[in-house]
Amino acid sequence: MNATPTRNERLAALLIFIAVALGAMGAHALDARLTASPKGLEIWKTAALYHLVHAVSLYFLAARNRPVAWWSIFSGILLFSGSLYIYALTQLKFLVFITPVGGLLFMCGWLALALGKSRPQ
Repeated sequence: MNATPTRNERLAALLIFIAVALGAMGAHALDARLTASPKGLEIWKTAALYHLVHAVSLYFLAARNRPVAWWSIFSGILLFSGSLYIYALTQLKFLVFITPVGGLLFMCGWLALALGKSRPQ
């Protein structure tokens, strides 16, 4: 058994670290800035929750050799959570068009996982 993490496991672990760090930043360091805008803190919390849940999923999915599902969910984190983080801080309206694309990528990843072939044992 190989104890060295794969590239995708390392990337997922890094995404988990970033999700925890950004969640803490939103609750502490950025609290005043986020509460100054309407729903800023709520938007940040949504971004952090989806980021963390999907990053943890990526970590476990990395060992299953399901690249379509893995990369769809990875891209969903970047577009969905990334656009929400930036929107919560900047209120840039064009970002509301990017967020749903990230959500669709999440769904595509989970559907690819549900419908895909199982890896031979």
